[in-house]
Amino acid sequence: MNPKAHEPDSLPAPGPTALAQSEALVAQICAEIASNGGWLPFDRYMERALYAPGLGYYSGGAIKFGRRAEDGSDFVTAPELSPLFAATLAHPVAEALEASGTRHVMEFGAGTGKLAAGLLSALVAQGAEFDTYSIVDLSGELRERQRATIEAEAPELAGRVRWLDALPTQFEGVVVGNEVLDAMPVRLFTRVDGAWHERGVAWRDGALAFDDRPVSAAADAESLASIEVDGDYVTETHEAAFAFTRTICTMLTRGAAFFIDYGFPRHEYYHLQRAQGTLMCHYRHRAHGDPFVYPGLQDITAHVEFSGVAEAGVETGADLLGYTSQARFLLNAGITEALAGLNPSDAVRFLPAANAVQKLLSEAEMGELFKVIAFSRGIDDGIAAFARGDRSYSL
Repeated sequence: MNPKAHEPDSLPAPGPTALAQSEALVAQICAEIASNGGWLPFDRYMERALYAPGLGYYSGGAIKFGRRAEDGSDFVTAPELSPLFAATLAHPVAEALEASGTRHVMEFGAGTGKLAAGLLSALVAQGAEFDTYSIVDLSGELRERQRATIEAEAPELAGRVRWLDALPTQFEGVVVGNEVLDAMPVRLFTRVDGAWHERGVAWRDGALAFDDRPVSAAADAESLASIEVDGDYVTETHEAAFAFTRTICTMLTRGAAFFIDYGFPRHEYYHLQRAQGTLMCHYRHRAHGDPFVYPGLQDITAHVEFSGVAEAGVETGADLLGYTSQARFLLNAGITEALAGLNPSDAVRFLPAANAVQKLLSEAEMGELFKVIAFSRGIDDGIAAFARGDRSYSL
């Protein structure tokens, strides 16, 4: 093996224990490549890199969420950026609970537990009536961090929280998933000289490498033919995210499901100018495009194709509750009023809070790139967070 084949000089080197974990994962992936005829589709590689038991990025023990590379983290999410994110999201969650007559909340991919702790406290402060807060997370290390965060920040509510090892067949309540869909494995396709190929992974010259094979499945050929592009092109398809959406919306018998993530509707996703796709990796707060750097130690993501997500949810019989930008959703839900509740003369507290809200709302930061899509059953009149600026028509 050649562990230095994908080791950009701009990235900090992992310690020996982490590097050994990565090398163990690479050995497993290489064995699977060999047993599969020398080639793996990229979605299988991404699944192994992120979720291989004990070795994948989300199933291993590495710190993932934080503000700085110095703390060992790789990226920051909205709940870590500002407590006002959870406090604001609690309004539509509470409204959906009341409108559907349900009393349970379920969160997917709860990260450090910041969102859970914030939602729990805000829901109680707003007088929302709920019985349980369930968390679904594959990482044992993150479960412990979540437990510690909730016990520290919302100790009186920790008794309502439970961690699930499997999904229930039916659920009545409100589902929340912040930056979950982007972590679903994607397939890669490349168009070269007018012909589509599926991009997979091979072991070549002592390193993991991309390997393209002509598209053979009729369904793939038909789907790719609908992407109207000229010239060479690289892109992703999102079968795993769509399947996840169908699973959640099938499980949801009454209530609502909110998903917050970065991405585009189909006509923007497969744009002529997006010729290199959206695949991106994050390591120590540095973004780059090589998914073979330190497998198991870096995040691998792709932007979400929201039209397909919407279709997947509606196919189950769920209603599309709304789709809009994160900025519009948070403004409708009252984030500026929450900020106004802080004392502006307390500069030490107010200025960082205002800066964080600006990042959540700004078109140049998270406000426009991030979207909110929601599905519902048993909610007839909509909710206020989608009352203005709903873009469902664009899907």
